Formats: sequence, structure tokens, C-alpha cells
Amino acid sequence: MQKMNNAAAGEIVVSMARAIIDNRAYLSEIDGKIGDGDHGINMAKGFGLVADRIRGKELSLAKALETLGTVLMTEIGGSMGPLYGVMFTEFAQQIDQVDQVDNKTFSRMLHAGLTGIQEIGSAKVGDKTLLDTLVPAVEAFDKATSEGKSFDEALELLVAAAESGRDSTVNLIARIGRASRLGERSLGVLDAGATSCALILKELSEGTRDRLQ
Repeated sequence: MQKMNNAAAGEIVVSMARAIIDNRAYLSEIDGKIGDGDHGINMAKGFGLVADRIRGKELSLAKALETLGTVLMTEIGGSMGPLYGVMFTEFAQQIDQVDQVDNKTFSRMLHAGLTGIQEIGSAKVGDKTLLDTLVPAVEAFDKATSEGKSFDEALELLVAAAESGRDSTVNLIARIGRASRLGERSLGVLDAGATSCALILKELSEGTRDRLQ
């Protein structure tokens, strides 16, 4: 069975930060069309702080995710800080004290993060939020695993589902947050949270795939 060594995987979070920072302007541009326009700025600030603190250190993925979650919850503004902060904190708790992360552990991690977000917000799939990316990604991973596909294959399918979910938000009307005030005028634009979530899941998945043994 394919597994990833938790102790050697903290750099995955640095890769996540790089992806967010590289897409800072794009994320804010998307957000500016139907929201406050600060999504990329706030996300890049939080992820950048974490990258500076953990870069070059030999941290486990659990510890790196815990650091990320804490910073996002306490040191950045906007509505996304608490949501992503809870998600990453829940991720960390599920793999803390786990030496080798297999597909079952990874699934528990994903579900814990999803549940954490759902417990502090009222959004559901179809509301034009990050859940339109996260939920289908988790479902695709579990489906692949239940069908006997390898950890590597399941991660690949997770990314594809996340990106499809992100793209689906173009055709959705925002029902949560500031964008919901626009009603049908929110059609035709990607959701910034769904877009950043797809970036995060891609880096997490590809970083994990690269480290599978």
C-alpha cells in the first residue's frame, strides 16, 4: 500500500504558499468582480507569513499544517481566514502522531477539514463558495479509493474534481457573503474561494504524490 512519510512532508505547505502568492493578483481580480477584492492579498499575507516561518525547517506535514491553520485564524483578515484556518487545523489533528499517511488517513483528514468548515458556516454545494471545490474533490477521492484505485490515482482524480468544481462556480449565483447581494449579476465569474481551494488541493495532492512510497 502506498504511504507518505509525515515527518518529511512539511515542505508541501511551502509549495501551497508559493502557489497562493504566485496567484495573488489573479485571486484578487476574481474577488473584485463580485466581492471585496482582497482575497488574494489576505491569502498571500497569511501563507507568506507561514512560509517564512517554516521554510528550511524539517517539519512534519502535521506541524506545518497546524502552523498554517493558526496563522490563518489569528493573523489575517477577511472571511476566509477562519474557514481555511479551521480546515488546516483539522487536517493537522488527523495526522498528528501518524508516521505514515495512507489513503484512509488522507480521507479522514479531508473529511475532518470539510466538517470543520461546515460547522462554522452555513454554505452548501451550489452556493458559489469553496465548498463547490472541496466537496466534489473529497467525494472523488473516496470514490476512487472504494473502487480499488491506488492512492496516487485517487489523488489525481481529486485534483480533477476540484478543478471541475471550481469551474462550475462560473454558472452559479452567489448565495453566501457579500457577493450574494448581487443576485444574478454574480453569474459568469469564478468564485475566488473555490479558486484558491483548487490551488491548495492541487499542491497538497501533488506534494503527497511526489512523496508516496
